[in-house]
Amino acid sequence: MALVFELKRRARHVVGPLVGSLLVAYFAYHAVEGDRGIRAWQRLDGEISEARAVRDRLAGEQAAMDQRVAMLRPDSLDADLLEERARLVLGYVPADSVIVGRTVVPTTQLAGLAVVR
Repeated sequence: MALVFELKRRARHVVGPLVGSLLVAYFAYHAVEGDRGIRAWQRLDGEISEARAVRDRLAGEQAAMDQRVAMLRPDSLDADLLEERARLVLGYVPADSVIVGRTVVPTTQLAGLAVVR
């Protein structure tokens, strides 16, 4: 009986610090590994930097496209760009051009152009 009494007396001094240290360990673990912990924060920072890089790349592409569109406006028409777009969209090339890998079907001469198929 004395042994049980002695264990109960000592357990009163051990249970409080043990429960406290377990609570501290629980919250420390979740502060690092939890959904809103340090590792999740680092992962989100990485995703943000990747998204910013994509945003910057797309902004550069949009600026280049805006510049090309501006060159097609009537007040600042670039003849080379217009010719390039006509060749691409209509499939026309100059009759004296050398084309590798495609078949040129001569049609009626339309301002020195032939149809590429």
